[in-house]
Amino acid sequence: MYFLVIKKIFKTNIQNKIYYQFYNCSVTAGFPSPADDYLEDKLDLNEYLIKHPAATFFVRVAGDSMINAGIYNNDIIIVDRSIKPKHGKIVVAALDGQMTIKRLYRHDDKIMLLPENELFKPIEVLDSMDMVIWGVATNVIHSL
Repeated sequence: MYFLVIKKIFKTNIQNKIYYQFYNCSVTAGFPSPADDYLEDKLDLNEYLIKHPAATFFVRVAGDSMINAGIYNNDIIIVDRSIKPKHGKIVVAALDGQMTIKRLYRHDDKIMLLPENELFKPIEVLDSMDMVIWGVATNVIHSL
């Protein structure tokens, strides 16, 4: 299968702000340091992750064609329709009616959708194909 399947599409709702404690320091993987000294404001994840609410939606994906980009099965992708899809960006696209998430490759007149897993082949977008780019992926949410 060439496509990373989109399981669900969710609208954004940023009317209710939810704040979480935010520590304004880096966390190292070495020796621990006290974090109480760095307690800052509260963090609203909507504000941090969603720059253009009216143009943003969430997508749950299935498949493993983008694992080397850090996108795994069952992850949720935040997609912004207001960002111009450019070469090198990860995009949500409909190709001949099938939704996929791939890295956009544009060079001269050649357009390809590139997987981020060597087990999958790139998809060359031919003139005979119908491709619509829905938006650019800005963030991925997944459990550890």
